[in-house]
Amino acid sequence: MTLNQKSERLSRLLNAAQGRLDCDLVIEGAKYLDVFSCEWRKGDISILDGRIVALEPGLRAKRTIEGGAYSVVPGFVDAHVHLESSLLLPEYFQQLVLPKGTTTAICDPHELANVMGLEGIRYFLDAAESLVLDLWVMLSSCVPATDMETNGRGVISASDLTSIARHPRALGLAEMMNVPGVLSAAPEVVAKLGIFDRFMDGHSPLLRGRDLSTYVAAGISSCHEASCLEEAREKIAKGMSIWIREGSVAKDLAALIALLNPATSSSIGFCTDDRNPLDIATEGHLDHLLRMAIGHGIAPELVYKSASWSPANHYGLNRGPDRIGAVAPGYRADLVLLSEPTTCAIAHVLKSGRLVSEMKFQSPSRSAGPVQALRAVVPESRELDAVSAAQLEKPPGPVHVIGIEPGKIITQHLILPHDAPGVAKLSVLERHGKKSKPANGYVLGFGANFRGAIATSVGHDSHNLIVVGQKCDDMRTALSALIEVGGGFCVVQDGFVLTRLELPFGGLMSMLPSKELIPKLRELKQASQWVGCELPEPFLQLAFLSLPVIPHLKLTDRGLVDVDQFKIIDALGRPCG
Repeated sequence: MTLNQKSERLSRLLNAAQGRLDCDLVIEGAKYLDVFSCEWRKGDISILDGRIVALEPGLRAKRTIEGGAYSVVPGFVDAHVHLESSLLLPEYFQQLVLPKGTTTAICDPHELANVMGLEGIRYFLDAAESLVLDLWVMLSSCVPATDMETNGRGVISASDLTSIARHPRALGLAEMMNVPGVLSAAPEVVAKLGIFDRFMDGHSPLLRGRDLSTYVAAGISSCHEASCLEEAREKIAKGMSIWIREGSVAKDLAALIALLNPATSSSIGFCTDDRNPLDIATEGHLDHLLRMAIGHGIAPELVYKSASWSPANHYGLNRGPDRIGAVAPGYRADLVLLSEPTTCAIAHVLKSGRLVSEMKFQSPSRSAGPVQALRAVVPESRELDAVSAAQLEKPPGPVHVIGIEPGKIITQHLILPHDAPGVAKLSVLERHGKKSKPANGYVLGFGANFRGAIATSVGHDSHNLIVVGQKCDDMRTALSALIEVGGGFCVVQDGFVLTRLELPFGGLMSMLPSKELIPKLRELKQASQWVGCELPEPFLQLAFLSLPVIPHLKLTDRGLVDVDQFKIIDALGRPCG
């Protein structure tokens, strides 16, 4: 925007505020939230060119909305999200979440980046420029997450990040998962941290004491991985913002929400991190988290402030001509009109002063992006034959077992007999053309009567093929079914594919809109229950079993990883001891 255009926009705003120019819209007699005092006030919200110009009555407008029945709050800001986990292209994602009050999202595209390299980040940066939703991109700091796994296009270096750091939709450095690298001052980690002098997100599950102090001293200023109250309290005391997460698998709100009070509200926000479209459609997006928070007895005023002003302030989005996060003059009119604030019942959503319900959204190009990323890589038959070969040997002694904790992505490190009740086989097969052998292990938590196989090409963060099952033949059938269609989710029983969802966009995302995708997810959920799986979200839970930066035991394509020691302890699925 040129200097003349900026001056013209400012002149229009000032003239409208003084009544010399008709506004576009006035919400008359509305009760609105003052996030600065956490009090409800009453006034006329006058809007011109997508911005609030005044809160006093008496201004003329081309259109009015009677606001007496509504409580108006700022649009919600998702403080940390991986859009890839919604399985939707960005254009379809916005259509699903905007009506639910989410008007801004801070995303980390490291899922697609692990498959496609720098091209994956550029895809989201470019997509963000054409969206109605405000999408800000944090540049992925750890691709791959560790050197104990195999990803797609290799390592994204500090120089790679420098090449895109000035993109207009680039906001800062995404979650720094390499905690040992920070603590040891590893040169490549320090180089990445040195690129950004503003916003650097954290990822430090269970980190406490001097190690946490060191981590924060690096300039890292947020964490969405806190899972207990004392951990989150220490992080806030050391200057970090805490993003309370409630995803489809990781559910931390109940454990952390007691921390939200008037003194901490500026340091607390909400995030979905990884939330599937079925949950978004049936429960909600951030609105679901806010209903939960209020249901736990937190004052609605604090909840809505933490859902808007707090993350906007943290990321500097409450400054400049396009500032967001408040119902106040000069702020963009990203507004949620609530018919009932105590239940977050949404009547209308305004994005830049326009009703979302009246917007026409364009469909994304079906030919754009790295659609063929998985189809180009088909493991050889001998690699599939090797899947779970170690389990066929029936190890005589106890083995390392990944123990799933419901509602968490943190896992237990168990030592059990391989045939203990409820223990299933687990395999990870590299799918990026590097031709490494599969890694095998065991997992407890899919259910005592689990009798089929479930496979996915979504495997955080390097996104190799993952399969869990009781019979090796079923596991191989499930993997073959995914390779055939370019990636996705699959449920198999007795050699038959019960259902399958194609995710051809990098093996991570569908090309379908949510209205077509959601019925397929319901079918997958029903099939997983049919084969005895007891997990409410088996596919994302399975995906996190290969993420070696979340304690305590994980399986990558290179073997079992003891995350506490940050090293591979068994590459062949052999008995422990």
